[in-house]
Amino acid sequence: MAKTIELEVTRRDGTGKGAARSARREGFVPGVIYGGGKDPETINVKHNVLLKQLKAGSFLARLVKVKIDDGEPQTTICRAVQRDIVRDLPTHVDFLRLSERSRINLAIPVDFINAEESPGIKKGGVLTVVRSEVELKVRANAIPDHVTVDLAGLQIGDTIKISNVDLPQGAVPTITDRDFMIANISAPRALVADDADEAEASVEAEAAPAEEDSDAE
Repeated sequence: MAKTIELEVTRRDGTGKGAARSARREGFVPGVIYGGGKDPETINVKHNVLLKQLKAGSFLARLVKVKIDDGEPQTTICRAVQRDIVRDLPTHVDFLRLSERSRINLAIPVDFINAEESPGIKKGGVLTVVRSEVELKVRANAIPDHVTVDLAGLQIGDTIKISNVDLPQGAVPTITDRDFMIANISAPRALVADDADEAEASVEAEAAPAEEDSDAE
């Protein structure tokens, strides 16, 4: 299960662009907590704290326990981070309140294991990753860190589809109309090139006119 982030914030008085600009000048990122059947709450997050969490990765796929001043922590998930288009620094952050029974759609990273036990890769095959993440509907109290794909036993030409993956309990793909591909073991480029050369030579041989018999009767 994904680890929970604990984030201490302060309540922001006032709304609108003026209050948001004032927060940024003081070293904060303005934000809002909404949903869960409660009124929205405007907050300020320390800029350096939020930036550190963003750089750590997977911030939008982890539960965030947001504590406003001395209040009780609220279970949330970050739904959006707006950034400055020039400096790429956060300028606003949105958090969605959750209950333990909430179900949400998240992009979960795919972790490929046991490449050394794949006969196809041992022969020079290449793991071609089609999806490095898969979007799953998961319970808020059971968000997985990743989805594991086991490469053991896979040969050149084998494909890994979502139906081949053991998903975490309670997690289901958001794409339900097809058995989509996650990765495959493709032939090494040298082998593909050799096959192409052989095919081309075969076509040229078939297209060449037959030589006439030089022995006259």
